Amino acid sequence: MSTEAEAGADQAASAAPPPHPSAREGMGAVPYADEGGGAGVAFRVWAPHADGVSVSGSFNGNDPGATPLAPEGDGYWSADVSGAGPGDEYKFAIHAGGETTLKRDPYVADIGLTDRRCVVYDPGAFDWGSEPWFTPAWNELVIYELHVGTFNDPRAGGAAGTFDSVRARLPYLRDLGANCIELMPSVEFAGDFSWGYNPGDIFAIESVYGGPDALKRLVRAAHEHGIAVIFDVVYNHFGPGDLDLWRFDGWAPAEGKGGIYFYNDERSSTPWGDTRPDYGRPEVRRFIRDNALRWLEEFRFDGLRWDATAYIRNLHGNNDSPASDIADGWRLMQEINAETDARQGWKLHIAEDLRGNGWVVRAPELGGAGFDTQWESEFVHPVRRAVIQQHDWQRSMDEVRRAIENRYEGDAFKRVIYTESHDEVANGHARVPEEIWPGSAGSWYSRKRSTLAAALVFTAPGIPMIFQGQEILEDRWFADGDPIDWTKLETFAGIHRLYGDLMKLRRDWWDTTRGLRGQNVHVHHVNDADKVIAFHRWSSGGPGDDVVVVLNFADRSYDGYWLGMPRGGEWKVRFNSDWTGYGEDFLGTPSNDTRADGAPMHGMPHSAAVGMGPYTAVILSQDE
Repeated sequence: MSTEAEAGADQAASAAPPPHPSAREGMGAVPYADEGGGAGVAFRVWAPHADGVSVSGSFNGNDPGATPLAPEGDGYWSADVSGAGPGDEYKFAIHAGGETTLKRDPYVADIGLTDRRCVVYDPGAFDWGSEPWFTPAWNELVIYELHVGTFNDPRAGGAAGTFDSVRARLPYLRDLGANCIELMPSVEFAGDFSWGYNPGDIFAIESVYGGPDALKRLVRAAHEHGIAVIFDVVYNHFGPGDLDLWRFDGWAPAEGKGGIYFYNDERSSTPWGDTRPDYGRPEVRRFIRDNALRWLEEFRFDGLRWDATAYIRNLHGNNDSPASDIADGWRLMQEINAETDARQGWKLHIAEDLRGNGWVVRAPELGGAGFDTQWESEFVHPVRRAVIQQHDWQRSMDEVRRAIENRYEGDAFKRVIYTESHDEVANGHARVPEEIWPGSAGSWYSRKRSTLAAALVFTAPGIPMIFQGQEILEDRWFADGDPIDWTKLETFAGIHRLYGDLMKLRRDWWDTTRGLRGQNVHVHHVNDADKVIAFHRWSSGGPGDDVVVVLNFADRSYDGYWLGMPRGGEWKVRFNSDWTGYGEDFLGTPSNDTRADGAPMHGMPHSAAVGMGPYTAVILSQDE
């Protein structure tokens, strides 16, 4: 700030009447309207090392000293400012050590596109409509992870995608069979293009994407289309770019340290910068807790996906290293998950921990972190390996068996299973078809083996998830400036249909595969010599419920592969991934309905012959 501005701030501060603390609740800028007709904004901020705090805004000529806040105690400052209202721009003026610094509100909801000033936002003004909405049961979810900035048309002139461009494609997602979208982080970040895992202002919706009302329109429209929305949050670090929280009130104990919002010792270090929040400070825990509640309650998200929770609970993201554990980080997760469950227990809390740690999804009262489910590293890595390996003899059916059977707390749905996510298709990795044959993602081998893995995602126990464009065979890798190539929707129409059929079978659209929504699985056949595996899925059992899934991980066909079956009688083929409708060059190996009239086999009371093509999945069930 210039010397003239500082002098003006000092003069204005000395001339202003003594402020009174606000009696209204809430942090940041909270618009109010009194019964007597008075209106204004209650401003509140935490700045324990400041000598004084003022608000500089469009309502006072952007004078950094004209509107001082009153100290409340414990480092909080507040005041009611009449005449201010929604749409006004502002910043907090922090007076400390003889200097005045303008800072964005840590709780800012909306940030202007031009000079990055905060915008007063009325959270109650949005019209949600009157249509009731109920989050789908967790065992019925099919998640579609997407990145707002690239979920658009490459012919859009190079601009980033927006919430409105996502909203326009909701009918596409509904018809595909997805009933839940998971948005990669969409809070304010530096620049126009980013994955979103560099949050600068965790309460402010990215203005390039459209801002808070555009996001609410997306959520409302998604619910109208029968689609839940999960929001990705980043609490393991902030920034590090465009980070006004850094030395927010002017204090830091040493060079390179961030002050009140951050650890100021070795705990500050993360793989993404020295900006790990100080989970030990009640004010910082409140900051993060308020953020989580805002998304779930004001924005009506159906759940949250927490990024890299291993780095919230441990300095280095490890298991079994108690010397590096961050007890306050574990406490933070327990507190937020317990409170949000008590308030809205039907909403889904997902951890991206990726360490196979069962404690992450254990209840807080039992010492766990309290997440409902977690991204499953014990599935994605062995399944990708099983289809990416060049030679059939390299594929391990025992690894695939363990990927199918693994679960936490005895609950199949405490894991989210997938073969592609934003992490798995970047950071040195590529899309599964690309890794199968680099440079030839559209090849027969890439399509056959990648769809074999997709079939496993939608039939194994767990909450299935795919990454944007996976259903149209997007190739190469994910980049935040590379939109989806929607021309592939026509080029690979068969692959698109295959994914849609799998999603609908997983959700039991035709009331013939209820077992795919059930808890139970029995991998009853593992043939590592011929690379064939089969398993039985069921909920209550019986016709329309029992499902048998057979997967051939080798480049050979079978007219009739004998296999144990849980019930006698006729079994209908509900899905055959070798069908030529999925690929004109697929072999179309007959996989006809079959009768389980054979002798007991593979620990099952009956057996049947099943036809299958190379690198093929077959799904069977019985009519009611």
